[in-house]
Amino acid sequence: MREAKLTQSAMFRLLPVQILLASVGMVNGIVSSLFAGNFVGVKAMSAVGLYSPVNLALVALTTMLVGGATILCGERIGRNDQAGVQSVFSLDIAVSGILAILVIAGHLIFGMVGSLGSVADDPVISHMLTLYVLGQAIGIFPLILGSQLSAFLSLDNKGKITTTASLVYIILNFLLNYLFVGVMGLQALGLALAPAIGLWAYFLIQAPYFMKEDAPMRFTLKGINWHEAVNMIKIGAPGATGNAYNALRGMVVNSLILANVGAVGISAFTAANSFLSLFWAIPNGMVVVSRMMMSVSVGEEDRKSLTDTMRVALFNFIPILTAIAIIIMLLAEPLTRLYYRDPSDPVYMMTVMGFRILPFCMPLAIIISHFSCYWQTTDRHMQVHILSFLDGFVGVVTFSLLLIGKMGLTGVYTANVLNGFIAPVFVLLYSCMYNKHFPKTIDELMSIPKDFGVPVFGRIDIVLHDMDSVMGLSGRLQEFCQERGIDRRRAFFASLFLEEMAGNVIKHGFSADNKKHNVRVCIACRPETLILSLKDDCVPFDIEQRRKMMDQEDVTKNIGIRLVSGVASEMHYQNILGLNALSIRLNGHANS
Repeated sequence: MREAKLTQSAMFRLLPVQILLASVGMVNGIVSSLFAGNFVGVKAMSAVGLYSPVNLALVALTTMLVGGATILCGERIGRNDQAGVQSVFSLDIAVSGILAILVIAGHLIFGMVGSLGSVADDPVISHMLTLYVLGQAIGIFPLILGSQLSAFLSLDNKGKITTTASLVYIILNFLLNYLFVGVMGLQALGLALAPAIGLWAYFLIQAPYFMKEDAPMRFTLKGINWHEAVNMIKIGAPGATGNAYNALRGMVVNSLILANVGAVGISAFTAANSFLSLFWAIPNGMVVVSRMMMSVSVGEEDRKSLTDTMRVALFNFIPILTAIAIIIMLLAEPLTRLYYRDPSDPVYMMTVMGFRILPFCMPLAIIISHFSCYWQTTDRHMQVHILSFLDGFVGVVTFSLLLIGKMGLTGVYTANVLNGFIAPVFVLLYSCMYNKHFPKTIDELMSIPKDFGVPVFGRIDIVLHDMDSVMGLSGRLQEFCQERGIDRRRAFFASLFLEEMAGNVIKHGFSADNKKHNVRVCIACRPETLILSLKDDCVPFDIEQRRKMMDQEDVTKNIGIRLVSGVASEMHYQNILGLNALSIRLNGHANS
């Protein structure tokens, strides 16, 4: 994992904010279920559980919009296309607003139908569900648009705003639940109103940033390419289909539980899932970080960053989630007592088994989420649809049908874990078919096209950690260039430039704080073009500003930087996801 250190550090730096953002949607379920179980009762818990497929459908909708917009923006950021980023932002906000209005209308229609008749077998549950849906309608607009703003703030390295908004939402949601449900006794309506009001606070804290005159992204109807909405939805849809299938699966599984176990099974299943949703914010945050990293890597055609992102997911994220799952399993009974305190009640042991089994779905989910994200980013939509259908619906429903008769609710829990093995098998089979042999590397497992970016033999990537590792770098890079037919002049300029830039980063950037840093230098050889790139995780450092400073400095210093700045055919710098990224092209002809 040492060669992926820069990508790893960037991903883990972004991860806490993304987990917190992912928890915003999850907190609603866990707080609602806690207050339902302790203040309202089992039937209120059932009403919350019956709404869960609708909640999954909303997650699918926001995931589709966020995924499509993030991938498009990431690619444009990788190409340094600011106008394109602005256009995608405005389009995404406009489409999100339209869809939010349609969803609100659907909730209101359901509420009116429910008030006139019964929408569940039990009239009490039916009444509670109707009130819950009407209360949820108030928070639809800030939920959908707030999710979009969070994604763009993350791309613009403004994580503090989203962190503040998330913390305010979580605190406000809990306090309002206590007020509406615990004090005022509004029951199901209070369970819905609390998160809805909290979501408005979440949205209003983030929105002002995009209203500033100097904001890099501002909403405007001018310049929106409405035709690109189809492309945005097309890109985002495959990643969201899993949530859509989960919503359909939830309806089928709820029916199976009601038929074979009864309402008590729904209550136990809802309690376990609601609490675990808080922990599901961790893998959900992980995939959001990976999506941003992958989309930018695709835009830059950076093969190494792309594979490093997957490497971090497989070798860091999965072990972390496995450890968390084991801890939750060991705490199964204390967690159950948050909802039900009587061990003799059937719902108690059913909930305990949920806490013992369901957590192990999380590490397995990393595989499907990351490969779906990668395929989505590289336009392999058919693979995403097939895997989403198998994992999101077929697997759980099939295993549940086979096991629920013999094992009861434990069979449904087990079915969810068994379902997690579908994705690894599918990915491996697809990789074998694509490569025509068993995959031996991350590149082959990901089935990266051979013509993507610069092939491995045509590039050199070196990660530096201290000044000692810079020694001899120029000679090593120059030798690499000459071995690949690059003329001596460009080989000398390129190697000297990267050595001096890396030295400057380590000397000035590494000492700017007490944190550990890494810098990655790369030379990629293409026909008649030499591409130099340098990435580091230090404080922002703009090469253009540095070049202006050098005009007043000793001309005997930074010779390589001066030479390359004078002959570069293209040079641009940007701070991407907290990483300084400098890219330079030196055009010329290879040696004959």
